[in-house]
Amino acid sequence: MDEDGVYIVSCPQLKGCHSYGKTIEETMENIKEAIELCLEDQNPNDLNKFIGFRELELLQ
Repeated sequence: MDEDGVYIVSCPQLKGCHSYGKTIEETMENIKEAIELCLEDQNPNDLNKFIGFRELELLQ
């Protein structure tokens, strides 16, 4: 969550695929839509290389 109380997310597999929301639920819905739109516009050769993943714990 940033200083304005907004959750910011990105999909590292897709260049430029970012979103945000005021709640975690809204943020997740927004990133799903952003991923769909990014997939429509992405050339498969432009996808970022997967290097791993990390689990995060949200503290409120």
